[in-house]
Amino acid sequence: MKTKIKKPQDSLDFYQRNHLKSILNDEALDKMEEECGVFGVFAPNNIDTFSLSQFGMFALQHRGQEACGISVLKDGYIKTYKSEGLVLDVFKDIENINEFQGNAVIGHTRYSAAGSESSKNIQPIYAVNYYGKPHFSIVHNGNVIETEELKEELVNEGLPFLANTDTEVILRSIQKYADLEVHEAIKKGLKRIKGAYSVLLLAKDSLAAFRDPNGIRPLCIGKIGESAYVFSSETCALDAVGATYVRDVEPGEIVVANKEGLHSYALEQPTKRRTCSFEYIYFARPDSRMDGKEIYDLRVKCGKKLYEQSPVEADVVIGVPDSGVPSAIGYSEASGIPFEPILVKNRYMSRSFILPSQEMRERVVNLKLNPIAEKIKGRRLVILDDSIVRGTTSKLLVQILKEAGAKEIHFRSASPPIVSPCHLGIDMPTTKDLISANMRREELVDYLGVDSLDFLNVEGLMDILGSNEHCFGCFTGKYPVEKTKANTDSYQKKLKY
Repeated sequence: MKTKIKKPQDSLDFYQRNHLKSILNDEALDKMEEECGVFGVFAPNNIDTFSLSQFGMFALQHRGQEACGISVLKDGYIKTYKSEGLVLDVFKDIENINEFQGNAVIGHTRYSAAGSESSKNIQPIYAVNYYGKPHFSIVHNGNVIETEELKEELVNEGLPFLANTDTEVILRSIQKYADLEVHEAIKKGLKRIKGAYSVLLLAKDSLAAFRDPNGIRPLCIGKIGESAYVFSSETCALDAVGATYVRDVEPGEIVVANKEGLHSYALEQPTKRRTCSFEYIYFARPDSRMDGKEIYDLRVKCGKKLYEQSPVEADVVIGVPDSGVPSAIGYSEASGIPFEPILVKNRYMSRSFILPSQEMRERVVNLKLNPIAEKIKGRRLVILDDSIVRGTTSKLLVQILKEAGAKEIHFRSASPPIVSPCHLGIDMPTTKDLISANMRREELVDYLGVDSLDFLNVEGLMDILGSNEHCFGCFTGKYPVEKTKANTDSYQKKLKY
């Protein structure tokens, strides 16, 4: 299988870009990051796989901005291209577009969490047969856990590991049964895989999509015309390529698209739907739908529920753009306090500043978020954000609003307090850095410097989602898949440059 991986031309710039982004990007300081997004298309005959994958992955760019790649099936042969960078930059560097036109494609946008950030871990990751011919290529959203023993067994059986990511453990486990039908190989290969996974697997004559038995990470199916099937982490990517939404891939389901159509199989493991609740609160684009629910509407309801929980007299409601805005609109609708978009986001923020001093690092928040001072001076504010993680950016934002002359600041979080780090596909701080795990509400009020503070409670979130069939682990510490090893924090991302 031919694979092209673009290498960074200037190693110093590459180091600075990646090492300093955690300093520069306030979302890395006080937000959680999704691991990635997956996208795929299968058609019985040739289709514009280059453009479709480009559009679909661009729509999923919010789920991962570090690297991306595609594998295309053309005449029974799989060809892969992957590189560091954003989707449009990576596709721009593909020299011969015709090489990536075929009848099927899978793509991946990456935010690396498990495993180092080596270029070897950029997805898709592929497997070849004994003759060096392409056999499988895989993209994965989520995180599988406690794979050390299984990986050692696979290595001893002669299966090669080229990277150090949990995704390759899934791939090699399936490759072990490559002589079987693809759904049987997946079924057998996943018997010992534990954790969260929404996966697309490209084979020589089919594309398979499957989710873990809890359905923790999202995956949906769409259709273009009569015979082309589309698979995506979110429905917004279906819209981007003109596909009609068909349904979600069910927890514990294997869906195989081939020239005969679409086929459904079961993993034959106990299933219990536990979709990540943070997908609804933060990760998914507001124009997406999950489990039949409109993401935007759910976030508006979070704001309304917060007003029911914690009404306050104020002059204006503002939302932290972009993910805090729908809940701010909901709070405004419920309270009658006008919503005004007077916190402005710079959408052209670069990640390449060199910032040696703490003072300048803090000033970065002003570059990304800046208030319209004349609309704030002397007014009582209610500010809505999707969550408070470390509290770093929230504190700096409150300081900015005070400097702009705010009379009162009432902070509201559209998620419950985050008290437990996730090991199922979200990159977040360790317990010692989660501010709600270490401070009481009164202490948080003092730390942030606000007049009042409230979080959406878990019961309210369950009511909005319409059931308790979700993972609330980062709010409760109870996950649908628990680690048996003591150090849960070991999943957290570590830069390795």
